[in-house]
Amino acid sequence: MLGKYSSLNNLDLVILAGGKGSRIKKLLGKYPKPMLKFNKKHFIQYILNNKSKYNFKRIIILCGFRSDIFFKKFHKKKINFSEIICIKEKKLLGTGGALANLKKLKVKDFILTNGDTIFDIDVDLLVSSLKKNSIGAIALKQNTKQKSKKLNNLIVKNNFVSIKQNSKLMNGGTYFFKKSIFKYISNKSFSLEDDLLPRLISMKKINGKIFNNFFIDIGSTHYFRLAEKLLKEKYTRPSIFLDRDGVINHDYGYVHDIKNFKFRPGVVKGLKYLTKKNFFIFIITNQAGIGKKKFLESEFIQLHKNINNKLKKINIFFNDIQYSPYHPEAKIEKYKKNSSMRKPGNKMIKNIKLNWDIQNRKSFMIGDKITDKLTAKKSDLKFYYAAKNFYKQVKSIISNY
Repeated sequence: MLGKYSSLNNLDLVILAGGKGSRIKKLLGKYPKPMLKFNKKHFIQYILNNKSKYNFKRIIILCGFRSDIFFKKFHKKKINFSEIICIKEKKLLGTGGALANLKKLKVKDFILTNGDTIFDIDVDLLVSSLKKNSIGAIALKQNTKQKSKKLNNLIVKNNFVSIKQNSKLMNGGTYFFKKSIFKYISNKSFSLEDDLLPRLISMKKINGKIFNNFFIDIGSTHYFRLAEKLLKEKYTRPSIFLDRDGVINHDYGYVHDIKNFKFRPGVVKGLKYLTKKNFFIFIITNQAGIGKKKFLESEFIQLHKNINNKLKKINIFFNDIQYSPYHPEAKIEKYKKNSSMRKPGNKMIKNIKLNWDIQNRKSFMIGDKITDKLTAKKSDLKFYYAAKNFYKQVKSIISNY
């Protein structure tokens, strides 16, 4: 269905986070909107959690106002194997002019999302909605009590977006653009929503896809005040923490190539079941083979990207993957140490709990070693040793809650 975009590994995710938040300026204090905290988490962390499962090539944050905060928290960090790059605007040029900064990173096709908005859509469906001669596609939604005036009154006819007064569709703040959009982007101050997109819409270059998924825009006072409650209700979920070798796949020793990766019985069906039950799915795995030079870290990452691509086709995602290359006998010096990242330490689980809203009472861990059990105990998680059939095991565990 997705043609050359069957994998999003070649796409960048771009987050617009440079504005000063004029609509809610009195509520911001000294922080930019995306860095405001709800439920002890930055709003942009919710965006990253929502989108990073698609395994983008890079995640680029375009920041201007108080850019130092973004750089300190996110620059050069990784989430789900995607590196985060922060770009500071030397001069604020609006939501359109800011995109000119992408040229120096040699960005090609990309997903764009507003840093004050979450639209919980299937990104693959948005990408597949793009027609051959179009430049971009907009994720649209019904305009239900939103106060934003940015690109409302939209309709979709023959897959193309048009502007029509009193229509009930609005821009959802998430887009897919081909690299050809850079022909229309200059280093001047202009608005993506008010200037560029209306022009491209009039040229019949923009497609639209309507979604009815969860949406929140903290740029309006009304939804800003509701954000903490709405985000908690939507994203507090039970979670499963999984060891990898011996739990998800057969443990042949230092598995690092897709050719040697074989799912254990019931794993794919079990992951589907967990997805249906609205579980977050996390992997926490010791990978001392990296530190011992048994295989390269890049090989480990490529293996997981291959796994993710296979599972994504059947709508299964790992929400985050934490791994530890540390070992006291490692040959790579920086990994040669005792680290709480290595199980039975529980730093990998702590990292996840810091960034995700987890319903701990209904969460649990499955492993195959005593070190896994000790890690779960330190994290106040129920623990189960891996059974012969993964699907039967998780179904039994969940049905007994």
